Amino acid sequence: MLEYKFDTQLLIEGCKPSEDELNDYIIEHFQGDCLLVVGDEELMKLHYHTNEPWKLLEYCATLGEIFDIVVENMERQSEHLHG
Repeated sequence: MLEYKFDTQLLIEGCKPSEDELNDYIIEHFQGDCLLVVGDEELMKLHYHTNEPWKLLEYCATLGEIFDIVVENMERQSEHLHG
């Protein structure tokens, strides 16, 4: 069983916080692991493993327009089921 089962990925257009600021905020406020934040104020890519992806999506929606959202259940994938 995975500690954090949802692989959450998205793009944020018009994101005001820098990569480092966004990275630090997410680590401090959302439980998870495998965080990756790359980009600039025009376009930011975010990848995070968490059990509450809806909270992360809700927060990211306050930073700019979110799109290309992918939330995959990694436990189901490991069992060869649709994620």
